[in-house]
Amino acid sequence: MLRNTARCLDALFVIAGALLAHWMRFDATLSLADTERLLIAFNCVLVLLLFPVFGIYETWRGKSLAEMLVRVCAGWFFVVVTGLLLVFTLHRMDAVSRLWFGYSTLISGAMIVATKLAAHLMLRVVRRRGLNFRSVAVVGSPGFARMLLAHLEQVPQAGFKPVCVFDTTLAEAAEAGEPAEAGTRMNRLPVLSDLDAFAAKVRAEHINEVWLALPLSEERTIYRFTRTFQHDFVNLRFIPDTRSMTLFGHSLVDVMGLTTINLTGTPISPPQMWPKLVFDRLFALAALLALTPLFAAIAIAIKVSTRGPVFFAQQRKGIDGHTFRIYKFRSMTVHEESGGQLTQATQHDVRVTKIGAFLRRTSLDELPQFYNVLMGQMSVVGPRPHALEHDDLYKDLVYGYMHRYRIKPGITGWAQVNGYRGATRKVEKMEARVKFDLFYIHNWSFWFDIKIVLITLFKGFVNRNAY
Repeated sequence: MLRNTARCLDALFVIAGALLAHWMRFDATLSLADTERLLIAFNCVLVLLLFPVFGIYETWRGKSLAEMLVRVCAGWFFVVVTGLLLVFTLHRMDAVSRLWFGYSTLISGAMIVATKLAAHLMLRVVRRRGLNFRSVAVVGSPGFARMLLAHLEQVPQAGFKPVCVFDTTLAEAAEAGEPAEAGTRMNRLPVLSDLDAFAAKVRAEHINEVWLALPLSEERTIYRFTRTFQHDFVNLRFIPDTRSMTLFGHSLVDVMGLTTINLTGTPISPPQMWPKLVFDRLFALAALLALTPLFAAIAIAIKVSTRGPVFFAQQRKGIDGHTFRIYKFRSMTVHEESGGQLTQATQHDVRVTKIGAFLRRTSLDELPQFYNVLMGQMSVVGPRPHALEHDDLYKDLVYGYMHRYRIKPGITGWAQVNGYRGATRKVEKMEARVKFDLFYIHNWSFWFDIKIVLITLFKGFVNRNAY
């Protein structure tokens, strides 16, 4: 019923947008031309036929608002382009006012998007108040079940309400002949360990969904539950417990028609990265243009104070391990080290020049890396790239170290704004830095990047750990 109402509303918005555009473009007394009427009718039919193909009328419970809006915009764009092709095919382009067409496209599209957005936000408010929810029964071990229940409590707007838990640990103990605890509860929810009693409760209370929060190895248990509920109209969802493998991307992708789980693949999809890519190039270009006088002053200071080049270039790993040449202002005297060895700068290091010490302490030596950002080798925000010799050292000492290179390295990062920059002479210090980097990767968003940039700007670039 609601889906049919939404479809009718979308078709009405197409008509309303066209009429408003006609009123804005022409005298209100003038009637619509035949070509305009044909285009309006054709767009209405396309909306009714194509919007379901884009999944616009599917339930968006627990799904991303941004994804929903992208689908709506993509669907409307496809409708508009198809309508244009029809007019072009009929050789009636000269009979359609371009201004009217532009107005109607924007007005109708805005109405459709605004309605979907308002409905989504209204449902979130309603679900936060405990209405319009789907009841859920969770199956799993106590640890993962508690984590799942805590997550559900944090997002009440998703509209899922847990009502009971099936403890697989207690069930295994009961099968082994061990006594089960009576009246056990988890997060104020009843806990069951008998499959028949659990199935009876699901049926008696008309529970909508059963979530199987189980490890990948529990194929037998998953099969038991699917057999138990094979004749019931209850949604069974498998939520794999992958806590033992912390580097999982946890993302499902389609490969040759097969559903696969990314274990250590790139955690962020290319469409998600578009805002970051655009921001990086624009920010880097603006920084290079604005800082040109400062670059010239630093270059002159380096050339006057010591012999050697202005810039220091070194091979570093980029995204997916591809190497690139990173650029810095030279802050040390020109020297050579034996192959495969790299000595980090220390406090009062004699190799660091006077101007170099100032550059390192204020992070001004890092400014040429905006060129690397402009070339697409780095990002403004991301894990800091380390020397190749340090990569070889820490990759076997720090768990998850190489996963940092699944995204582009950055000039600044979550670890740096939390005080982890400069020399890393202890493994514990590198472990802490890597934890911050992995947290950034697993929780990345464009606004997280903006937050880090703002923190970097407001906290300043001076750091007592930079020698």
